[in-house]
Amino acid sequence: MNTKPYLTLADVKKIGAAAEAEAVQNGWNVSIAIVDDGGHLLWQQRLDGAPPVSSYIAPAKANTAALGRRESKLYEDVINGGRMSFLSAPKLEGMLEGGVPVIVDGHVIGAVGVSGVKSEQDVQIARAGIAALSAA
Repeated sequence: MNTKPYLTLADVKKIGAAAEAEAVQNGWNVSIAIVDDGGHLLWQQRLDGAPPVSSYIAPAKANTAALGRRESKLYEDVINGGRMSFLSAPKLEGMLEGGVPVIVDGHVIGAVGVSGVKSEQDVQIARAGIAALSAA
């Protein structure tokens, strides 16, 4: 039987706190979502002043990154490159930059999605959250 790591509630809280700290430090009003490896929502927070729609976009980005096993930006790039048929991919609704998979020992164990500021800033927040897992 193979085994793999998974996100615990403590992990999720650590990621969420670090992502929130990064957003607050930069004055960015965003929504942050964390999902498991199947794209199921484990945690979500909408910071004060974040656009209401960001509370829908963040978990969609996280879901796409978890199910696709790669950053959601890849799908945005494919679509922008002309492969419009990717818009019909089942279960992938957040094909925008800002979803980052959580990878431990080569396994995708979940993802973080952020929405509310520029795409590269969304990614910065997500990566800051994920980095908290390896901080001892």
